[in-house]
Amino acid sequence: MAKLTMIDLFAGAGGLSEGLREAGFTSLYANEVMKRYAETYALNHPETLVEQNDIRTVSAERVREQVDLKRGELDLLAGGPPCQGFSIYAPKRSSEDDRNHLFKDFLRFVDEFQPKAVLIENVPGMLSFEGGATLQAILETLKEHGYNADVRILYAPHYGVPQTRWRTIIIGMRDGQDPSGIFPEPVRQAPIRVNFTSSFGGRNIVALPGSVELPQHTSVRDAIDDLPKLVNGEEGEDIKQYRTAPQNDFQLAMRTGSEGVANHQAPKLGKINMERLKHIPVGGNWTNIPHDLLPKGMKRARRSDHTKRYGRVNPEGLASTILTKCDPHWGAYFHYSQDRSFTVREAARIQTFPDTFHFVGSRVEQYEQVGNAVPPLLAAAIGRSIATALGFKDQELTRAV
Repeated sequence: MAKLTMIDLFAGAGGLSEGLREAGFTSLYANEVMKRYAETYALNHPETLVEQNDIRTVSAERVREQVDLKRGELDLLAGGPPCQGFSIYAPKRSSEDDRNHLFKDFLRFVDEFQPKAVLIENVPGMLSFEGGATLQAILETLKEHGYNADVRILYAPHYGVPQTRWRTIIIGMRDGQDPSGIFPEPVRQAPIRVNFTSSFGGRNIVALPGSVELPQHTSVRDAIDDLPKLVNGEEGEDIKQYRTAPQNDFQLAMRTGSEGVANHQAPKLGKINMERLKHIPVGGNWTNIPHDLLPKGMKRARRSDHTKRYGRVNPEGLASTILTKCDPHWGAYFHYSQDRSFTVREAARIQTFPDTFHFVGSRVEQYEQVGNAVPPLLAAAIGRSIATALGFKDQELTRAV
């Protein structure tokens, strides 16, 4: 069977490509502007031509010639513009933000390669940006360029990811194919709370489970409980031994091909945070901290606000969205049974990166790469659906949810 081919723009450290690889796609080319991100991508995808530069300076024709494809031969063009300009968490969202116009460069590659399918990912806040006009313009523009496109908001826990994370997914298909039925169906139940605009074009575009008989979500304990124990600030060997044998299918899948645990060093929390942590039970948060130990800003907060801050994660539940740093001030990033915050590897497991996927750069840079990535298990679910739509029904999948 011929291999499925793809290229990845705005590739980050490679979370989207990692998941698509597991769905049977081979990444021929990736572009990423951030040096450390590109280095991590290249380390983990040695078969891919990886370029670290500004996409606005890249000739799409030159790339097509380098990967030796004729127009129309590429199966999938994937990627997404930087999140910040669209994010519901950003302090200002403006159409004047240059980052929001990088979609035009994505289109240059669409026109040059004329792929069979297009995949664009972004944050849920994209729906409310400019009152939905940005999203509508993207769909209409793809139509003008020969692609029927549709959009859904997918909840990562529905696909085996153990954290509360949402992504806006646009799929475009060439040659008049209807993309509306291509989005992956949820395969797990999970607690859900929608805190963003979920209506577009008069319809709810959040994908929800079609059955109440699906298995439950992957928990934080399911995801990381086999990793080595550490104390606050402990670094140890670069590659550590697993604490236990695999306890479940998730851990078994994450450990496939791995000889040990990399990127697993405990960040050093300061004295004040260690003192705060003493007062936080499993499932607790900043409201459990004595008033005199709270940060100044939190002393004025209502107890019903910021419920994830200084949280000690419930091991049977879902983790907070993994951000670009596991700072307890911003989420429930305290370990459930060890008095410390999550390591890069634990954050990567919660993002569903396999243990063979190693991150380079400083620890700060590693956290950023993990937090900005698309969870590979979510990407794999999307990739399998696209592969099926392209007629590849028997791709061998190497990981389970």
